[in-house]
Amino acid sequence: MASGPEPREVVIRDETIRLGQLLKLAGLAASGGEACTLVQEGDARVNGEIELRRGRQLRRGDLVSVEGETVRVA
Repeated sequence: MASGPEPREVVIRDETIRLGQLLKLAGLAASGGEACTLVQEGDARVNGEIELRRGRQLRRGDLVSVEGETVRVA
């Protein structure tokens, strides 16, 4: 069974980052407003689960997917 490409890594400075901030940092959202909309509409997944909280704290190793693109917090 073939697997998809490896997720792109997004390096963070601190121990945690909020989901909305990561979406902007990773280029998955162009603005805070767009990040908010993506999350509210259920388009963001954290570790495979739909996440509806823009303030969700993410840690290194978490996988975030939006519209078919996945990044790993590093």
